[in-house]
Amino acid sequence: GFRHYTVADCEFNSSKLNDIEYTESYYYNKLEIIRFSSSVGKFVGYTEVGIKNAERLNNGPEVIARRAQKESYCLSSVGIDVESALTKS
Repeated sequence: GFRHYTVADCEFNSSKLNDIEYTESYYYNKLEIIRFSSSVGKFVGYTEVGIKNAERLNNGPEVIARRAQKESYCLSSVGIDVESALTKS
């Protein structure tokens, strides 16, 4: 069979928005085909299919929605994680 999955990730050094990077990677059979990175600000393809899809996604509303994910998806969660870690150390 075939396997397709997506991984969304927030990497951070502090709870400040500038110290957070949001990535969303799409995999097919363990091979990363395309990735959105908030530090790059667009989708990047790593395979022939990924490159074609990155072009399409970067010219549509999807890229704008992903840019907003850093603040809407990561910021509140990171703040909770940082506060939790600081109070337990």
